[in-house]
Amino acid sequence: MAASSTVPPASLLRQAYLRQSTAFCPGCGHGIFMNAFLRAAAALPLDFDRTVFVSGIGCGAWVPSPHFLADTLHVTHGRAMAFAAGVQRARPDLNIVVISGDGDLATIGGNHLIHAARRQTPIKVFCLNNWLFGMTGGQVSATTPREARTATTPAGNPDPPFDLVRLVLGAGAPFAARWPVSLPRQLARGIEHALREPGFAFVEVLSICPTHFGRINEPLFPAGEAPQSIPWRMLEWLRRQCIEREKAAALSPEERAGKILIGEWRGEECWP
Repeated sequence: MAASSTVPPASLLRQAYLRQSTAFCPGCGHGIFMNAFLRAAAALPLDFDRTVFVSGIGCGAWVPSPHFLADTLHVTHGRAMAFAAGVQRARPDLNIVVISGDGDLATIGGNHLIHAARRQTPIKVFCLNNWLFGMTGGQVSATTPREARTATTPAGNPDPPFDLVRLVLGAGAPFAARWPVSLPRQLARGIEHALREPGFAFVEVLSICPTHFGRINEPLFPAGEAPQSIPWRMLEWLRRQCIEREKAAALSPEERAGKILIGEWRGEECWP
């Protein structure tokens, strides 16, 4: 992949890389990720003619398929990593990118994810974590925060969630990162860094689902003095909760409590 170049305006990016406009719910964070990904793709540049995008089932899986003007595999639920590994074995000359959600990659397909990390299969993986199964009705997933309400845990999730960065690093991933959609410029740079990695690279993208998570957990996202929509309150909450790992190192354990560490980690480093 060549060095970064000037990124064209969003309208030209959509014209160059997309087949159609999106069908995401109003306020969905996945649209922010899509724009950030296209900015990173243009900056590299990433050759869409030599890239295969693989996704499973769910709202996150809809980012590449049917939207990206490239070859896409939209496969069975939880099997995106398995199909991507097969494509990589058959065509190691191509760029293989997986984009899917936490329900698909970390819950139903969690076993495939950890073994791809263990084998360090040269695939770039972007997991859009909106804390539940969005497209199928808002069921609990492996990343739903403890005590958060979902369609299948109406009294609150009793189980602890996966920390996806810890999970893949512990399995052997050489590179992992976490960025929120509330920081789109940092997210775009993080995507670009991951796409430049020569081997397996994993990025957890903290997205938002106002439709299924925000409405049922509205008390978690308090409004300010002026009226604010649920999507805006969720983005503001992400901005407050996320802190770059380097800045967090200077805080006391009490000050770090409840914060979400963001940034990039190498496999040889300690877990975040």
